[in-house]
Amino acid sequence: MATQVDAWSSAPQADATGAVTSDHQPEASCPYSDDDDGLDEAEVNGNWTPQEKALHEARLKAKAKRRLRRSSSRNSTSESVSESGETPGGDPHAAKGKVHNNDRKSRTGKGRGLPKKGGAGGKGVWGAPGMVYEAEEPDVRDPNYDEAAQGDTVYETVVPEVEEKELEKMVNPIVLEYFEHGDTKEVEVLLKELNLGQHKYEFTSVAVSLSLEGKASHRELTSRLLSDLSGKMLTQGEMAHAFDKMLKELPDLILDTPEAPQMLGQFIARGIADHVLPMNFLDSYKGKVDCEHARVALDRAAVLLSMKKGMIGLDNVWGVGGGLRPVKHLVKKMNLLLKEYLISGDVSEAERCLRDLEVPHFHHELVYEAIVMVLESNGDTASHMMMKLLQSFWKTGLITVDQMNRGFQRVYDELHEICLDVPHAHPIMEAFVDLCYQESVITKQLRDACPFRGQKRFVSEGDGGLIKN
Repeated sequence: MATQVDAWSSAPQADATGAVTSDHQPEASCPYSDDDDGLDEAEVNGNWTPQEKALHEARLKAKAKRRLRRSSSRNSTSESVSESGETPGGDPHAAKGKVHNNDRKSRTGKGRGLPKKGGAGGKGVWGAPGMVYEAEEPDVRDPNYDEAAQGDTVYETVVPEVEEKELEKMVNPIVLEYFEHGDTKEVEVLLKELNLGQHKYEFTSVAVSLSLEGKASHRELTSRLLSDLSGKMLTQGEMAHAFDKMLKELPDLILDTPEAPQMLGQFIARGIADHVLPMNFLDSYKGKVDCEHARVALDRAAVLLSMKKGMIGLDNVWGVGGGLRPVKHLVKKMNLLLKEYLISGDVSEAERCLRDLEVPHFHHELVYEAIVMVLESNGDTASHMMMKLLQSFWKTGLITVDQMNRGFQRVYDELHEICLDVPHAHPIMEAFVDLCYQESVITKQLRDACPFRGQKRFVSEGDGGLIKN
């Protein structure tokens, strides 16, 4: 027993406050280690001395302090452990040793113990009190982005550029339709709907090529179209590029249109006069042209530009065609046509001349003039020839039913005035109408509409004015 007392007397003593004092500062003996096997045996055997109890309590308190320092660095460390071992701020009804899942305080051991995000975070939280959210624009890259749900959506029409191979197929109908109505603004609208891109100059070459195969009126319309499109849809450089291409393609154009070089030269002269082509267009080709046909076209343009009237006279380089001609001029042309026919008797030549006038809406004037010539002629030759001419025009469709009826009706309405110059106009008219009806030139209704003048024949003067039956 004396030996045990001496051994323990050398152990560190605890004072009244519970602090442990010892003369030995080194920790080689590990007074606060977790090895409590010796104390557990002493506790089981019930051989604890007051010094051992004090030492055991000091070890328990030191272990609790070390555990607190490791788990939290908050300012309220001194209040983290109570005598009952519960964590302050927890749910008093919750089980011991468990932390409430909805606790907004940090459990990572970092921070100052304040709520996360200032109380604005967590499940079911819309933000800090007083926070105002602005309208957030949807992100196009969001996988849940719905374009149709974004309100008024503006769709932009993207027209692909026309390929060079398809350009001619798309432009040909526009030009051919323009030859019928002659409205340059409609052509401009249709071209804006097409994305011609860098091949815009091809439109000029296509329009000129089609007009070379057509009539003089078509070439006049083409010159006007190029003049109206210049500066709006096509520049002078693009126009010059198109005519340069056509000069190189003249050997192929001659196969379909033998007069293509002269016509192209007229187009060039008219283009320079209308400021469609640059003024130095011809100068740029001096001494640089090897093709004979191209030289003919350029010489033709130079001659027209050097004429006395100059550029002013080039407005009528294609002549005045169609309905643009004065009525007196058209009447004169038709009278000349009928007189030449009565001399030559060539129906095909008369038909060609009538087509060249390009006035299908004015063909009733030809019918009127033909009937008047029959009434003013002597003999039946003129009536038979005019009947054959009208019959030919009727069968070929050159003169329509409406134009034929209008021509005859005009003569019917003016027959009483014609009788002042031609007293026998009524019987001649009746005979000519019957002849045309027999040859199916006019209808029965039109024949019946012819005015009939009966002859009143008296027996003698002494009959008292009685009419012989």
